[in-house]
Amino acid sequence: MSRNVCIAAVDGQTGFLIAELLMTDKQFSSKVDSVCGLSLHPTSAKCKELQKLGVTIIPHKPGKVKEMAATLKDSGADALCIIPPTHKDKFDITMELVTAGKRAGVPNVCLVSSAGADMADAKKQPRLREFIDIEQLVMEAKGDAKTQTGHSPVVVRAGFYAENLLNYGPQLKEGTMPLPIGPNHKFAPIALGDVALVVAHVLSGKGQHGFDDKHRGQLIVLTGPMMGAGEELAEAAKQALGVDMQFEDISEAEAKRVLHAQAPADASEIQYLLEYYSLVREGKTNYISTCAFHDITGQHPQELVDFFKVYADEFKPEHANKKRKMNGK
Repeated sequence: MSRNVCIAAVDGQTGFLIAELLMTDKQFSSKVDSVCGLSLHPTSAKCKELQKLGVTIIPHKPGKVKEMAATLKDSGADALCIIPPTHKDKFDITMELVTAGKRAGVPNVCLVSSAGADMADAKKQPRLREFIDIEQLVMEAKGDAKTQTGHSPVVVRAGFYAENLLNYGPQLKEGTMPLPIGPNHKFAPIALGDVALVVAHVLSGKGQHGFDDKHRGQLIVLTGPMMGAGEELAEAAKQALGVDMQFEDISEAEAKRVLHAQAPADASEIQYLLEYYSLVREGKTNYISTCAFHDITGQHPQELVDFFKVYADEFKPEHANKKRKMNGK
Protein backbone atom coordinates (compact mmCIF):
# COMPACT_ATOMS: atom_id res chain seq x y z
CA MET A 1 0.00 0.00 0.00
CA SER A 2 1.62 3.25 -1.14
CA ARG A 3 1.64 6.54 0.76
CA ASN A 4 2.39 9.79 -1.01
CA VAL A 5 2.16 12.80 1.28
CA CYS A 6 1.59 16.44 0.37
CA ILE A 7 2.19 19.05 3.09
CA ALA A 8 0.64 22.50 2.76
CA ALA A 9 2.09 24.80 3.76
CA VAL A 10 5.62 23.53 4.16
CA ASP A 11 7.05 27.05 4.69
CA GLY A 12 6.61 27.27 8.45
CA GLN A 13 8.36 25.47 11.28
CA THR A 14 5.55 22.94 11.72
CA GLY A 15 5.43 21.87 8.08
CA PHE A 16 9.21 21.84 7.84
CA LEU A 17 9.62 19.58 10.88
CA ILE A 18 6.92 17.17 9.71
CA ALA A 19 8.53 16.87 6.26
CA GLU A 20 11.97 16.43 7.82
CA LEU A 21 10.71 13.64 10.09
CA LEU A 22 9.00 11.83 7.22
CA MET A 23 12.20 11.91 5.16
CA THR A 24 14.87 11.23 7.81
CA ASP A 25 13.32 9.12 10.59
CA LYS A 26 13.26 5.45 9.57
CA GLN A 27 10.06 4.71 11.49
CA PHE A 28 8.31 7.09 9.07
CA SER A 29 10.43 7.06 5.91
CA SER A 30 10.02 3.29 5.63
CA LYS A 31 6.26 3.78 5.32
CA VAL A 32 6.22 6.80 3.01
CA ASP A 33 6.93 6.62 -0.73
CA SER A 34 7.17 10.33 -1.46
CA VAL A 35 6.72 13.76 0.13
CA CYS A 36 5.90 17.00 -1.66
CA GLY A 37 5.37 20.41 -0.13
CA LEU A 38 3.25 23.33 -1.27
CA SER A 39 5.07 26.57 -0.58
CA LEU A 40 4.22 30.24 -0.75
CA HIS A 41 7.99 30.88 -0.77
CA PRO A 42 9.47 28.06 -2.89
CA THR A 43 12.96 29.61 -3.05
CA SER A 44 13.31 30.01 0.73
CA ALA A 45 16.17 28.45 2.69
CA LYS A 46 13.80 25.96 4.33
CA CYS A 47 12.51 24.77 0.97
CA LYS A 48 16.04 24.37 -0.38
CA GLU A 49 16.97 22.33 2.68
CA LEU A 50 13.93 20.09 2.24
CA GLN A 51 14.75 19.60 -1.45
CA LYS A 52 18.14 18.24 -0.43
CA LEU A 53 16.31 15.65 1.68
CA GLY A 54 14.23 14.58 -1.33
CA VAL A 55 11.07 16.65 -0.80
CA THR A 56 9.48 17.95 -4.01
CA ILE A 57 8.65 21.64 -3.60
CA ILE A 58 5.60 22.92 -5.47
CA PRO A 59 4.94 26.69 -5.72
CA HIS A 60 1.60 27.63 -4.19
CA LYS A 61 -0.26 30.51 -5.82
CA PRO A 62 -3.29 31.55 -3.74
CA GLY A 63 -6.52 32.31 -5.56
CA LYS A 64 -6.13 29.57 -8.18
CA VAL A 65 -8.14 26.68 -6.75
CA LYS A 66 -8.62 24.89 -10.07
CA GLU A 67 -4.88 24.90 -10.76
CA MET A 68 -4.14 23.78 -7.21
CA ALA A 69 -6.58 20.86 -7.51
CA ALA A 70 -4.88 19.80 -10.75
CA THR A 71 -1.46 20.10 -9.10
CA LEU A 72 -2.55 17.92 -6.18
CA LYS A 73 -3.95 15.33 -8.56
CA ASP A 74 -0.78 15.32 -10.68
CA SER A 75 1.38 14.93 -7.55
CA GLY A 76 -0.22 11.56 -6.86
CA ALA A 77 -0.77 12.51 -3.23
CA ASP A 78 -3.08 10.23 -1.30
CA ALA A 79 -2.55 12.06 2.00
CA LEU A 80 -2.83 15.82 2.43
CA CYS A 81 -1.56 17.60 5.54
CA ILE A 82 -3.10 21.06 5.81
CA ILE A 83 -1.30 23.57 8.04
CA PRO A 84 -2.79 27.09 7.97
CA PRO A 85 0.11 29.34 6.90
CA THR A 86 1.49 32.38 8.70
CA HIS A 87 -0.15 34.89 6.40
CA LYS A 88 -2.63 37.75 6.62
CA ASP A 89 -4.97 35.73 4.37
CA LYS A 90 -4.49 32.51 6.37
CA PHE A 91 -8.20 31.69 6.48
CA ASP A 92 -8.86 32.19 2.74
CA ILE A 93 -5.71 30.32 1.71
CA THR A 94 -6.56 27.38 3.95
CA MET A 95 -10.15 27.20 2.74
CA GLU A 96 -8.84 27.15 -0.84
CA LEU A 97 -6.54 24.24 0.06
CA VAL A 98 -9.42 22.26 1.56
CA THR A 99 -11.52 22.91 -1.55
CA ALA A 100 -8.65 21.95 -3.87
CA GLY A 101 -8.15 18.74 -1.91
CA LYS A 102 -11.83 17.88 -2.36
CA ARG A 103 -11.68 18.54 -6.11
CA ALA A 104 -8.54 16.43 -6.41
CA GLY A 105 -10.17 13.64 -4.44
CA VAL A 106 -7.31 13.19 -1.95
CA PRO A 107 -8.76 10.55 0.40
CA ASN A 108 -6.68 11.12 3.55
CA VAL A 109 -6.64 14.60 5.10
CA CYS A 110 -4.91 15.68 8.31
CA LEU A 111 -5.67 19.23 9.44
CA VAL A 112 -3.44 20.94 12.00
CA SER A 113 -5.85 23.17 13.89
CA SER A 114 -5.59 25.00 17.21
CA ALA A 115 -6.46 23.90 20.73
CA GLY A 116 -8.67 26.50 22.34
CA ALA A 117 -10.43 27.37 19.09
CA ASP A 118 -13.64 25.79 20.37
CA MET A 119 -13.46 28.03 23.45
CA ALA A 120 -12.85 31.21 21.45
CA ASP A 121 -15.47 33.91 21.01
CA ALA A 122 -15.95 35.00 17.40
CA LYS A 123 -15.97 38.68 18.40
CA LYS A 124 -13.15 38.64 20.96
CA GLN A 125 -10.90 35.97 19.41
CA PRO A 126 -11.74 35.87 15.68
CA ARG A 127 -8.34 34.53 14.54
CA LEU A 128 -8.71 31.58 16.88
CA ARG A 129 -12.36 30.96 16.13
CA GLU A 130 -11.78 30.76 12.39
CA PHE A 131 -10.07 27.40 12.94
CA ILE A 132 -13.51 25.97 13.77
CA ASP A 133 -14.82 27.06 10.37
CA ILE A 134 -11.82 25.39 8.71
CA GLU A 135 -12.42 22.20 10.71
CA GLN A 136 -16.07 22.24 9.67
CA LEU A 137 -15.17 22.37 5.96
CA VAL A 138 -12.75 19.45 6.37
CA MET A 139 -15.24 17.34 8.30
CA GLU A 140 -18.30 18.03 6.16
CA ALA A 141 -16.52 16.41 3.19
CA LYS A 142 -17.08 13.10 4.99
CA GLY A 143 -20.70 13.16 3.91
CA ASP A 144 -20.09 14.45 0.38
CA ALA A 145 -20.60 11.62 -2.11
CA LYS A 146 -19.01 13.70 -4.89
CA THR A 147 -15.50 13.41 -3.45
CA GLN A 148 -13.18 10.86 -1.86
CA THR A 149 -11.76 13.57 0.38
CA GLY A 150 -12.80 13.25 3.98
CA HIS A 151 -13.07 9.47 3.70
CA SER A 152 -10.20 9.27 6.19
CA PRO A 153 -9.92 12.55 8.15
CA VAL A 154 -7.87 13.52 11.22
CA VAL A 155 -7.97 16.88 13.02
CA VAL A 156 -5.05 17.73 15.31
CA ARG A 157 -5.70 20.66 17.63
CA ALA A 158 -2.25 21.80 18.66
CA GLY A 159 -1.90 23.82 21.84
CA PHE A 160 0.20 26.91 22.45
CA TYR A 161 3.66 26.24 21.04
CA ALA A 162 6.32 26.58 23.75
CA GLU A 163 8.60 28.02 21.05
CA ASN A 164 6.46 31.17 21.14
CA LEU A 165 8.29 31.98 24.38
CA LEU A 166 11.38 32.59 22.26
CA ASN A 167 9.72 35.89 21.32
CA TYR A 168 10.63 37.08 24.81
CA GLY A 169 14.30 36.07 24.64
CA PRO A 170 15.70 39.54 25.44
CA GLN A 171 13.50 39.89 28.54
CA LEU A 172 14.21 36.34 29.70
CA LYS A 173 17.93 37.02 29.44
CA GLU A 174 17.32 39.85 31.90
CA GLY A 175 15.55 37.50 34.33
CA THR A 176 11.97 38.50 33.48
CA MET A 177 9.16 36.50 31.83
CA PRO A 178 6.61 39.08 30.62
CA LEU A 179 3.27 37.54 29.57
CA PRO A 180 -0.26 39.05 29.40
CA ILE A 181 -1.92 36.03 31.01
CA GLY A 182 -3.04 37.36 34.39
CA PRO A 183 -1.76 36.17 37.78
CA ASN A 184 -3.76 32.99 38.36
CA HIS A 185 -5.00 31.13 35.29
CA LYS A 186 -2.89 28.44 33.64
CA PHE A 187 -2.00 26.94 30.28
CA ALA A 188 0.20 24.08 29.08
CA PRO A 189 2.68 25.01 26.32
CA ILE A 190 3.66 22.14 24.02
CA ALA A 191 6.94 21.67 22.18
CA LEU A 192 6.65 22.12 18.43
CA GLY A 193 8.57 18.91 17.89
CA ASP A 194 5.92 16.94 19.80
CA VAL A 195 3.18 18.22 17.49
CA ALA A 196 5.25 17.33 14.42
CA LEU A 197 5.88 13.85 15.85
CA VAL A 198 2.17 13.11 16.26
CA VAL A 199 1.34 14.37 12.76
CA ALA A 200 4.16 12.28 11.26
CA HIS A 201 2.68 9.17 12.90
CA VAL A 202 -0.75 10.02 11.45
CA LEU A 203 0.51 10.73 7.92
CA SER A 204 2.60 7.56 7.73
CA GLY A 205 0.03 5.29 9.34
CA LYS A 206 -1.88 2.92 7.07
CA GLY A 207 -5.10 0.99 7.47
CA GLN A 208 -7.80 -0.70 5.44
CA HIS A 209 -9.62 2.60 4.86
CA GLY A 210 -6.64 4.95 4.49
CA PHE A 211 -5.01 6.27 7.64
CA ASP A 212 -4.37 3.78 10.44
CA ASP A 213 -7.63 2.88 12.18
CA LYS A 214 -6.03 4.04 15.45
CA HIS A 215 -5.93 7.59 14.05
CA ARG A 216 -8.65 7.73 11.40
CA GLY A 217 -11.56 9.96 12.36
CA GLN A 218 -9.84 11.21 15.52
CA LEU A 219 -10.06 14.72 16.92
CA ILE A 220 -6.68 14.93 18.65
CA VAL A 221 -6.06 17.66 21.24
CA LEU A 222 -2.42 18.22 22.17
CA THR A 223 -1.00 20.27 25.03
CA GLY A 224 2.17 20.04 27.03
CA PRO A 225 2.28 17.92 30.22
CA MET A 226 2.61 20.84 32.64
CA MET A 227 -0.23 23.24 33.32
CA GLY A 228 1.25 26.37 34.83
CA ALA A 229 0.46 29.94 35.74
CA GLY A 230 3.04 32.63 35.04
CA GLU A 231 5.01 32.10 38.25
CA GLU A 232 5.17 28.34 37.62
CA LEU A 233 6.45 28.88 34.08
CA ALA A 234 9.13 31.20 35.46
CA GLU A 235 10.06 28.58 38.08
CA ALA A 236 10.47 25.96 35.31
CA ALA A 237 12.83 28.34 33.49
CA LYS A 238 14.72 28.98 36.73
CA GLN A 239 15.21 25.24 37.32
CA ALA A 240 16.40 24.65 33.77
CA LEU A 241 18.68 27.64 33.42
CA GLY A 242 19.99 27.96 36.96
CA VAL A 243 19.28 31.70 37.03
CA ASP A 244 16.74 33.84 38.82
CA MET A 245 13.56 34.30 36.77
CA GLN A 246 10.53 36.40 37.69
CA PHE A 247 7.12 36.39 36.03
CA GLU A 248 5.67 39.78 35.10
CA ASP A 249 1.99 40.09 34.27
CA ILE A 250 1.89 42.72 31.55
CA SER A 251 -1.02 44.37 29.75
CA GLU A 252 -2.16 43.31 26.31
CA ALA A 253 -1.03 46.66 24.94
CA GLU A 254 2.47 46.12 26.32
CA ALA A 255 2.51 42.55 24.96
CA LYS A 256 1.52 43.84 21.53
CA ARG A 257 4.35 46.36 21.60
CA VAL A 258 6.89 43.71 22.62
CA LEU A 259 5.71 41.23 19.99
CA HIS A 260 5.79 43.80 17.20
CA ALA A 261 9.35 44.69 18.22
CA GLN A 262 10.66 41.14 18.64
CA ALA A 263 8.33 38.61 16.98
CA PRO A 264 8.00 37.70 13.28
CA ALA A 265 6.57 40.58 11.27
CA ASP A 266 3.26 38.93 10.35
CA ALA A 267 0.54 40.91 12.12
CA SER A 268 -2.02 38.10 11.94
CA GLU A 269 0.28 35.78 13.88
CA ILE A 270 0.73 38.41 16.59
CA GLN A 271 -3.04 38.79 16.78
CA TYR A 272 -3.37 35.02 17.16
CA LEU A 273 -0.90 35.03 20.09
CA LEU A 274 -2.69 37.91 21.80
CA GLU A 275 -6.02 36.13 21.40
CA TYR A 276 -4.59 32.95 22.93
CA TYR A 277 -3.29 34.94 25.89
CA SER A 278 -6.79 36.37 26.34
CA LEU A 279 -8.14 32.81 26.50
CA VAL A 280 -5.69 32.13 29.31
CA ARG A 281 -6.86 35.22 31.19
CA GLU A 282 -10.46 33.99 30.83
CA GLY A 283 -9.57 30.62 32.38
CA LYS A 284 -10.36 28.69 29.19
CA THR A 285 -6.97 26.93 29.02
CA ASN A 286 -6.92 25.41 32.51
CA TYR A 287 -6.43 21.84 31.26
CA ILE A 288 -3.89 19.43 29.83
CA SER A 289 -4.47 16.88 27.08
CA THR A 290 -1.67 14.34 26.75
CA CYS A 291 -3.48 10.97 26.45
CA ALA A 292 -3.55 11.09 22.65
CA PHE A 293 0.18 11.87 22.54
CA HIS A 294 0.93 8.85 24.73
CA ASP A 295 -1.37 6.58 22.70
CA ILE A 296 -0.01 7.62 19.31
CA THR A 297 3.72 7.92 20.03
CA GLY A 298 4.22 5.66 23.05
CA GLN A 299 6.29 8.48 24.53
CA HIS A 300 5.91 11.29 27.06
CA PRO A 301 5.68 14.88 25.76
CA GLN A 302 8.58 17.18 26.51
CA GLU A 303 8.48 18.73 29.96
CA LEU A 304 8.72 22.51 30.10
CA VAL A 305 11.95 22.35 32.14
CA ASP A 306 13.52 20.28 29.35
CA PHE A 307 12.25 22.75 26.76
CA PHE A 308 14.10 25.59 28.50
CA LYS A 309 17.23 23.41 28.65
CA VAL A 310 17.08 22.78 24.89
CA TYR A 311 16.92 26.54 24.21
CA ALA A 312 19.23 27.56 27.06
CA ASP A 313 21.39 29.76 24.82
CA GLU A 314 18.30 31.71 23.79
CA PHE A 315 17.18 32.33 27.37
CA LYS A 316 20.26 32.52 29.58
CA PRO A 317 21.75 35.92 30.44
CA GLU A 318 24.85 36.71 28.38
CA HIS A 319 27.11 36.67 31.44
CA ALA A 320 25.87 33.16 32.32
CA ASN A 321 26.66 31.89 28.81
CA LYS A 322 30.15 33.43 28.94
CA LYS A 323 30.80 31.86 32.34
CA ARG A 324 29.69 28.48 31.06
CA LYS A 325 32.04 28.71 28.07
CA MET A 326 34.96 29.76 30.27
CA ASN A 327 34.35 26.75 32.49
CA GLY A 328 34.36 24.53 29.42
CA LYS A 329 30.79 23.38 29.96
